[in-house]
Amino acid sequence: MNVGIGAGADAVAGARGKELATEDMVLNIGPQHPSTHGVLRLRLTLDGERISSAEPVVGYMHRGAEKLFEVRDYRQIIVLANRHDWLSAFANELGVVLAVERMLGMETPVRAVWTRTLMAELNRVLSHLMFLGSYPLELGAITPVFYAFRERETLQAVMEEISGGRMHYMFNRVGGLKEDLPLGWLDRVSVAVADVRRRLPDIEGLIAGNEIFLARTVGVGVLDRETIMQYGVSGPIARASGVDLDLRRDDPYLAYDELPLRVVTRTAGDCNARFEVLLEQVKVSLDLADSCVERLRELPQGPINQRLPKVLKVPEGHTYAWTENPLGINGYYLVSRGEKTPWRLKLRSASYNNVQVLREMLPGHLVSDMVAILGSMFFVVGDIDK
Repeated sequence: MNVGIGAGADAVAGARGKELATEDMVLNIGPQHPSTHGVLRLRLTLDGERISSAEPVVGYMHRGAEKLFEVRDYRQIIVLANRHDWLSAFANELGVVLAVERMLGMETPVRAVWTRTLMAELNRVLSHLMFLGSYPLELGAITPVFYAFRERETLQAVMEEISGGRMHYMFNRVGGLKEDLPLGWLDRVSVAVADVRRRLPDIEGLIAGNEIFLARTVGVGVLDRETIMQYGVSGPIARASGVDLDLRRDDPYLAYDELPLRVVTRTAGDCNARFEVLLEQVKVSLDLADSCVERLRELPQGPINQRLPKVLKVPEGHTYAWTENPLGINGYYLVSRGEKTPWRLKLRSASYNNVQVLREMLPGHLVSDMVAILGSMFFVVGDIDK
């Protein structure tokens, strides 16, 4: 920040048209717990009100998940894996079970495949709704978060009914799912999806055309394609800058190769584009959920999982399973030595790469724009620190 040094000779020099001696201010944003996102610290260097450099300082929530994976069997790992991005628990579980099933050469029952796909899309909507509500809140608009939580509760009801959990579902199992669908559950899912779709314009109407919101987000925090490729940014943030990549279409898993997936992209790459992508992706996921429900209704009754031995050992070898999580690419690199625990299970989380790019985005912006940029990066700090 511009701070005058001395009031004597420098003041006289300033009066003669020379610049005052100044120094940069180093400002720490955090570490504090900003609501649902987690504990993050930013180390900013300011020149007046303008940011000249930014350094994300991570690690305050580090729980050593990757080392804990190595001392737990494959059933126990699932309960840890679903917690790094606490808004996307079901999606987190998928990477683990897909990696183990691939190593085992195991084919999952078709009903489990379609149910997993349905729950992954419902979980995607839940994650996106959290950010659609919290982002305007960070810019001073309190009303949208109430609407977003109303829709979240509608979907949470059906997710809680089938799994018993509100955040950490623990419904995936190696070889399928925990148990079969409750009687009439698909009907309740259809009603919930229809209700959310019908009321989504309420959220859109509050924000999309709001002059204050547009003034704070349009042209702010522009992220270009080259920087995205250098930092490995993925998910809605990358697609808002024109990077047309979605693993559900480009490297299909579960039942995505049988679904009409529309990948949402924008070209502006600013805060507003990122918000628009998130909002449009909710609509796409609701349509995909309907398609999954229709397919599940057509399928005959059958098993929802595979029978497993009491002690599950994975053959020696290695594999990499990645999925399109709500926040971006989530990958698990599994190395096995033929034992009941992995020798190594490396997690590639979306938020880690996405938040690192702040050091390129923030310089040149005003401090007042920092909150708008930070909120538009849609990260969960547990997903960064692991």
